[in-house]
Amino acid sequence: MSTIESLFVTRLYRARLSEQGPAVDTAELEASCFSIAEDDEAGQEWCENNAYPGYTSYASLTDLPWRFPIFADVVKALDLHVAAFAKDLEFNLDGRALKLEDIWINILPEGGMHASHIHPHSVISGTTYVSMPEGASALKLEDPRSGRMMAAPVRHKDARRDLQPFVYVKPEVGDVLLWESWLRHEVPMNMSEEERVSVSFNYVWE
Repeated sequence: MSTIESLFVTRLYRARLSEQGPAVDTAELEASCFSIAEDDEAGQEWCENNAYPGYTSYASLTDLPWRFPIFADVVKALDLHVAAFAKDLEFNLDGRALKLEDIWINILPEGGMHASHIHPHSVISGTTYVSMPEGASALKLEDPRSGRMMAAPVRHKDARRDLQPFVYVKPEVGDVLLWESWLRHEVPMNMSEEERVSVSFNYVWE
């Protein structure tokens, strides 16, 4: 009797940010993101010099949880979500911990996009969503085996989700998504006239 099983599964964690830890007011978080972006001249300059669409604090501010109490609350919640995801992944942390390495703001205007990339020096990466106006782009996740498919035929358009070469996840405001940092992902073009706001982060094993 023949059997077929799934091997080497890629896990994606999705939850409401405030399910764990302190409640985070997304309206206050959104206002804080815009206020920080307006005052962060170094970040604005970096975005302009690097042709980065919109704004990111990635290259300019490394201490958001220390500067702004609401980000400290976000990190407290994220620590619990990451711990739950690590348990699901059955990681043997050997007495060490997964700790926040960096956290940054993304403000993506109409027409802006983030090209496909990975986070090679981290273990778990993710994003919590602050503003997702109608038409804002979903997160696009890529099958990590795609570069090894060689002569394989394409999948049917209606192939089941776990066999699709790309999966689009449409988050809602207040959601947090976590994935292993080797998983290639991108943010397609923002088709909304309003800005798409999110907070991304990396966790490392220490």
